[in-house]
Amino acid sequence: MNSPPDEIPGKKLTALSLAALGVVFGDIGTSPLYAMRECFHGQYAITASAGNILGVLSLIFWALLLIVSIKYLGFILRADNEGEGGVLALTALIKPKNIKPRTPQWALVGLGVFAACLMYGDGMITPAISVLSAVEGVKNITPLLEAYIIPTTIIILGGLFLLQKRGTARVGRLFGPIMLLWFCTLAGLGIAQIVNYPEVLAAVFPWHGISFLLENRLHGFIVLGAVFLAVTGAEAIYADMGHFGKRPIQLVWFLVAFPALVLNYFGQGALLLVRPEEAYHPFYALVPDWAMIPMVILATCATIIASQAVITGSFSLTRQAIQLGYLPRLRVTHTSSSHMGQIYVGPVNWALMLCTIGLVLGFQSSSKLAAAYGVAVSATMLITTTLFFVVASKRWSWSRLTAGLLTALFFAVDLPFFAANMSKLFHGAWFALAIGGFFFLIMLTWEQGREILGNKMRSLTPRLETFKKMLAANPPQRISGQAVFLTRGHDIVPAALMHNLKHNKILHSEVIFLNIRTEEIPRVPNFEKIEAEKLGAGLYRIIAHYGFMEEPNIDTIFALSRSKGVNLEMKEASFFLGREKLSISEHPEMWRWRSHLFLFLARNAMDAAAFFDIPSDQVIEVGVQLEL
Repeated sequence: MNSPPDEIPGKKLTALSLAALGVVFGDIGTSPLYAMRECFHGQYAITASAGNILGVLSLIFWALLLIVSIKYLGFILRADNEGEGGVLALTALIKPKNIKPRTPQWALVGLGVFAACLMYGDGMITPAISVLSAVEGVKNITPLLEAYIIPTTIIILGGLFLLQKRGTARVGRLFGPIMLLWFCTLAGLGIAQIVNYPEVLAAVFPWHGISFLLENRLHGFIVLGAVFLAVTGAEAIYADMGHFGKRPIQLVWFLVAFPALVLNYFGQGALLLVRPEEAYHPFYALVPDWAMIPMVILATCATIIASQAVITGSFSLTRQAIQLGYLPRLRVTHTSSSHMGQIYVGPVNWALMLCTIGLVLGFQSSSKLAAAYGVAVSATMLITTTLFFVVASKRWSWSRLTAGLLTALFFAVDLPFFAANMSKLFHGAWFALAIGGFFFLIMLTWEQGREILGNKMRSLTPRLETFKKMLAANPPQRISGQAVFLTRGHDIVPAALMHNLKHNKILHSEVIFLNIRTEEIPRVPNFEKIEAEKLGAGLYRIIAHYGFMEEPNIDTIFALSRSKGVNLEMKEASFFLGREKLSISEHPEMWRWRSHLFLFLARNAMDAAAFFDIPSDQVIEVGVQLEL
């Protein structure tokens, strides 16, 4: 769906804001469960003295203000691609039409794609750490339940992933109200402590954070890796912009999420000033004994919602990558008739489930998981800042000085957090980087492999003008009917047609060359989707333009083509598709192991007929043998 307009009616704005609260802020909203704890009880914990507590609170407050409020909500959200956000949409803004390898643009696009791949690692760690940290609250009810923490977490996560295929549209209506209750509870718990110890409010002054870093030096710098946990989820705010628009997201952040988070963190700090021994779980220490059971239930619900948002984001990212040509075709199932963002991608779901449950079994505690969390997110933020500079200076025509000064400010915040998170590399942070690198390798291999095959196909078949001359010089027998050939380019004759003509010696009375292109924008309006051209001799060329958030459909293409003067009828048409039989040559253009990887991806890709929803009884496949 398109980004909502700036002027939104009151009722619609309220509904969008409530929905945004449930989807957009789930990840960052559950950070209070573990962020403060990791600063004073984690892998690199620092003593919970008054100076250190005020210093950490100051760093958290200014991180939320500078990274989320100013960087993302103030500037990054302006870099929308026709209303859509996210690092792939941002990358599409700077990608030239005909990009050449080993150029600065190619490097920037590669950075953007790598940042997108890192989101898969985030999609695995976020559900694991969020749900596990919530369930660990049962220890505060009774230590006897500690043995059930891991099994319960696995059951919850397993159930969450198993439900994805059924869709979350019905349950999703509860997300907003539950998260509103969650944020109100965060604020209430924080206020109850701040009222008793208001001196904690002095942490809003930045010199407490600066003093903390100067006094603790290397140790204080490393603690920044734990402080950063308070802002994980900021990238999701940008990625989900297309579903809700800028205004509802900004409204909900400044009126609900930001105040609630700050109040809760300051409440935890006020508690630690008096009871530093509670550093092992300061969040649950805020909760009165009588409210502990409902609090654990509410926290678990909130973390499930946060996990759902990350999982859905991974599905959306996969769909974008498929449409942009970075991944092979996979079946994308729509699980809701009213919300186009509700989709399901089976292979991604099962991969996320196995890795997420594996992380819980491998790390055993949310504190150990926190030691692995943050590198992928901080790297993505750095890349987003880099791409933002390019968009601001090239597309918005900002002066290099203005764009450079703003980017320098963002880098001044992003770089220390990234460097601090890199200290976690040998404590599990390598996992997210490895997952990102794995997906990056797959995307590069698929894109390069398709380019190699495209070049080989172009060398095997004539251009359209040459083909027309061949027909004029040696007319084949024509039979009545419409034959539709999918083509890689608008001026290339597909190999399927040449093989059919060579072996069957016939040609249909109407031959349609259909080229489906994915543009670097999220959606293409219907009146701009189709270019139709009559080439003479019964030949027609149709170019269908789709955005990277859309899924091409043959019925729609036929209907729009009729309005352009090409009378296509689904019942009359036969679809000729090339079935490529691939092998590896003696001297492959890619490394041999990458060629094998490409073959594996190609064999497991969804066939074109199913992907474009072409009736199987109207498809004729023609084999084409190609070597990599």
